[in-house]
Amino acid sequence: MGSRKYLLRKTLHAIATLVFVLTFNFFLFRVMPSDPVQLYARSLHLTEEDKAELEHELGLDRPLPQQFVVYMRETITGNLGTSIKTGLPVSEMIVSRLWPTILLVGLSTILSTAFGLLIGIKGAWQRGSFFDTGSLFGSLVLYSMPEGWLGMILLIFFAGTLHWFPAGQYESSGAAFTGFAHFFDVLNHLFLPALTLTLGYIGEYAIIMRSSLLETMGEDFVQTARAKGLQEKLVRRRHAVPNAILPSLTLIFYSFGYVLGGAIIVETVFSWPGIGLLEYKSIAELDYPVIQGVFLLFSAAVIVFNLAADILYGYLDPRIREA
Repeated sequence: MGSRKYLLRKTLHAIATLVFVLTFNFFLFRVMPSDPVQLYARSLHLTEEDKAELEHELGLDRPLPQQFVVYMRETITGNLGTSIKTGLPVSEMIVSRLWPTILLVGLSTILSTAFGLLIGIKGAWQRGSFFDTGSLFGSLVLYSMPEGWLGMILLIFFAGTLHWFPAGQYESSGAAFTGFAHFFDVLNHLFLPALTLTLGYIGEYAIIMRSSLLETMGEDFVQTARAKGLQEKLVRRRHAVPNAILPSLTLIFYSFGYVLGGAIIVETVFSWPGIGLLEYKSIAELDYPVIQGVFLLFSAAVIVFNLAADILYGYLDPRIREA
């Protein structure tokens, strides 16, 4: 199968998955046993007239097929509805929370990837050493540790006991910092949530890289390079690592959905004003248009990154395109 056919097949698969997510997202909030309007009406003790008006505003009094057509049309044009709680457009609420999440997830992904790959490479190349044993044990512990629990431990120790870092938020309340002062203030607030997400995923990348490199080290081309008399560092840098890093690179993209899921928990623990905290508050307030919008955004992001992983894998390993 040629490159174009491979790319077309993967793109069509991603589009089909996105359509499924859109359909699932629509019906999930309309056919469940207790619809959100009923729950929201009970929580605010709305009258039947108020409830009917709310259903009309949300378009839930229309026939289901008509609702679906309107939903698909408005979603494609970027209209994700209006928040029941605030009355603001959901798209505006999401955009206003986008940068803190990008900052947190982006920095954590870069750090966990860089350190995880380096730890995995060093551990595999020095298999059985003290570093390998210790790093493997630490990676397994971090890999199995829930992000929320880890975040609370770091919060209690560094913010509550040592008072080294603030307990939450994006910046200091009431402070009018500008320039570098504002930059370092945000960085100070970012440290603990970024550290939590980094530690939460560094073990996974280290384990995968170690396993992949150990498998590659047994390949014939590595043994041939050693037999030619190449130095070990050249064998590792030119032959072993470039071939072993492929699974780890694709794992970074495939793991994006899990990172976003961890970001919801971490943002809640540290009151980080990103999309994850917005989703948590929306669930607590039964603000289903916002829940719908964030769910759709996260799902679309996962689909896009999975598509990128498939394309990258096919580019780096031509055998995949022929499968």
